[in-house]
Amino acid sequence: MPTLENNRLVFRFPQIEESARFSINFQRTLRIPDTEKTYPLPPGLGSFPLRHVEDYPGKLPAETTARGGVILPMWQAEAMWLSFRNSGPNWDLNFPVAIKVAAGKINAVTGDSWRSGLHREPQDYMVSPEQPWLDGFAIEKGVIRQFVAMPLGEGYSVEEQLTGEAEWGGLQISVAPLKAEVWQQRRREWEEQQERRREEEQKWLLEQQQRRADVPMSAEHRMPSLSVAEPMGLSAGGRMVQEIHPDPFQIDDWDIAAADRVFVSLLHAKDWKTITGEAAPNQPPTAKQYSDAGLPWFEHYGRDQGALPGSAKLAGVKSAAELFIEKTGAILPNSQDVKTGVPKALGPRSKGPRPIRTNGSWMGLDGN
Repeated sequence: MPTLENNRLVFRFPQIEESARFSINFQRTLRIPDTEKTYPLPPGLGSFPLRHVEDYPGKLPAETTARGGVILPMWQAEAMWLSFRNSGPNWDLNFPVAIKVAAGKINAVTGDSWRSGLHREPQDYMVSPEQPWLDGFAIEKGVIRQFVAMPLGEGYSVEEQLTGEAEWGGLQISVAPLKAEVWQQRRREWEEQQERRREEEQKWLLEQQQRRADVPMSAEHRMPSLSVAEPMGLSAGGRMVQEIHPDPFQIDDWDIAAADRVFVSLLHAKDWKTITGEAAPNQPPTAKQYSDAGLPWFEHYGRDQGALPGSAKLAGVKSAAELFIEKTGAILPNSQDVKTGVPKALGPRSKGPRPIRTNGSWMGLDGN
């Protein structure tokens, strides 16, 4: 059963792997301008607070109490992203999980209504650790539209646009582990690889020791060595570069019966103190304030994993800014494009730290 720990949803499957876990952190961020421009990744501005629904009896709508799960405060037109963190039994052995995310029971990857299980045609889920995060609705290959909170019932949410109803709001999340036999095979292969590595290291060490033994001991060699309330729905915001990666496993590798799911109800931040007694988070900075301060944007370089094509249904929904103009005749505040500069690279294929030049002259005045 999932737990709430330090504002993270934590999923464990001890019947398959005792020490493994997967967690989701709901990150605050600035709302990128909702224009034709496609933006790089904005920063994370800290976690949204999460609280158990059952801790506030009588203060939440009856349907929210009935669904259970957790509540989370968002300001109107505030954006969020989901950060996925995967911990296996070892730092280089992750415990893969399949994650399905829906907003108002509309799948964020396909645009289809929520269906139990996992599906491939089209793929309606993501796999961690291949997918490090999700910022919004997948509208085309390599592009998403940012998750932006708007009051449910006013026609802004993707749920209302695709179903004509404002029934669910919030986020629905399901996490499935690998089947035990698939995981055990993966773990055995890793353990065998570790054993080969240890054998190679031991062999190398013995060779080094033998080489030292074969060299006449100088004084230098004899030295010791040194070693080492108000329900909110999610609408479609601005365009952002982000790939949804295909599943590297077989569909039958996943243990659907062991999947856990959580309902995340979004409440308007103005109601947060009344319900929980806690102050709501401050309003996040605008994209212009962030850009004017010269702070960085980001781009992710994953491995050669490919990308799903995106959803035609989701590509057809109107963005929050388009609907705001239609409904009010005004431009949604803070929608002007901003300069982002050269984004900082993240991910396994990003350039590493700048190397130090080592081929310079070492010759000193004394010739050494």
